[in-house]
Amino acid sequence: MAHRGPDDEGVYRNGTVGMGHRRLSIIDVSGGHQPMANEDESIWIVYNGEIYNHAELRKNLEKRGHRYRTHSDTETILHLYEEYGEDCVEYLQGMFAFAIHDQKARRTFLARDRLGIKPLYYWVGGGRLVFGSEIKSVLASGLMKAELNPGMMPEMLAFGYVSRPETLFKGIHKLMPAHTLTFDDGDIQKREYWYLDEQVTEEGVSDGEWCERFEALFEDSVRARLMSDVPLGMFLSGGLDSSAIAAMMALHATEKIRTFSVGFAERGYSELPYAKQVAGAIGAEHSEITLKPEDYFSILPKLIWHEDEPIRFSASVPLYYVSKLAGESVKVVL
Repeated sequence: MAHRGPDDEGVYRNGTVGMGHRRLSIIDVSGGHQPMANEDESIWIVYNGEIYNHAELRKNLEKRGHRYRTHSDTETILHLYEEYGEDCVEYLQGMFAFAIHDQKARRTFLARDRLGIKPLYYWVGGGRLVFGSEIKSVLASGLMKAELNPGMMPEMLAFGYVSRPETLFKGIHKLMPAHTLTFDDGDIQKREYWYLDEQVTEEGVSDGEWCERFEALFEDSVRARLMSDVPLGMFLSGGLDSSAIAAMMALHATEKIRTFSVGFAERGYSELPYAKQVAGAIGAEHSEITLKPEDYFSILPKLIWHEDEPIRFSASVPLYYVSKLAGESVKVVL
């Protein structure tokens, strides 16, 4: 897991329970070490992600008597769990996958964000639960074999991913978006805590009003993601989506943002000129790299190793080079 968290590592063990964590330090770089415990060390958490509303949640929790030891959003999840139990997920705005072990209740609680931005895989067998952000960390337990799940192959080959809880590995499942899992005395219970309501109930709203609402939501969404104790970066393709996000970032960031672009030697297939033009317009510190066809094959083994499922070549190749370009801890907003 070191490639996911190059900055820090930690392990918690207590009887039959073990939790490990690799950290990429973004918020409270010096004080956010994990696994993290509450005040009396009866509740422990490992967590990957970012809680955008953790500052306002902290204010409310402190009013209720909770005392913080760090400035980390990780600690906010702990106090929320103390206050609201498994309903803590109802209050979180952000991207996250976390596991909480409650010693007093003798249960482990897993949760994944509403849209499934952060991955979380698990295996249950023989009264045991094994979980991790990657399938190979689950396999590393040695409690199961790495066996192909042939029933998932048609869906993977047709769509490039598996939409159901099963994976390409027999017996290993993914916790679905907006779901929680409670492991209690060898049994599991899963719950869906949120779903997207597709019904538009408002009538008589003009196109102009919808545009104003979208602009306000878009601005709030980008601004919320700028919370960071390290420099801000942007994966800039030069297309409409990334250009709009980069422009909004530059508008609200307190320091010059960094943009990263990966293109191709064939001009007909490269968007590098557009990305460079956008970066210049918003005053970003821009870095770019040009890929050759042979580059894909040279890094193919690394891509396969660092991706569980699906193997997202379109995203993985640029991100691999962006990480090489950055050369330091940079929060990249995609």
